[in-house]
Amino acid sequence: MLPERIEKLLNDIRLVDEDRHALVQSLRELILSVDRSISEEVKYGGLLYSAGSPFCGIFSYAQHVSIEFSNGAALPDPHHVLEGDGKLRRHIKVRTAGEITSKHVREYVAKAFAATSKQKSSRPHEKKRT
Repeated sequence: MLPERIEKLLNDIRLVDEDRHALVQSLRELILSVDRSISEEVKYGGLLYSAGSPFCGIFSYAQHVSIEFSNGAALPDPHHVLEGDGKLRRHIKVRTAGEITSKHVREYVAKAFAATSKQKSSRPHEKKRT
């Protein structure tokens, strides 16, 4: 059973556009299948995915669904599908189910997850203040 906030967001998307809801559901399943440690929450008007720290999110817009990568500027982009020119973030716009495959979304999600997991494991242990 889904947490109430996630279920409400998904129902809201379904009420507006069944096709976008189906895209969001497919992307959710894809992201959560990358690793069991990935958590999901509603934040910033979309679904945010974390593995110790946030690494990507799904946001539904009027004409597309966007996969946003927190540190996307650092991701390799061999398929030239990442959009955006900010200091850190990049995104992939998905308009059809076929684009999930043709834009190699799983590959980018896996790389973003791996980069976040690597950052988490390479952080020095902090000492507690007493």
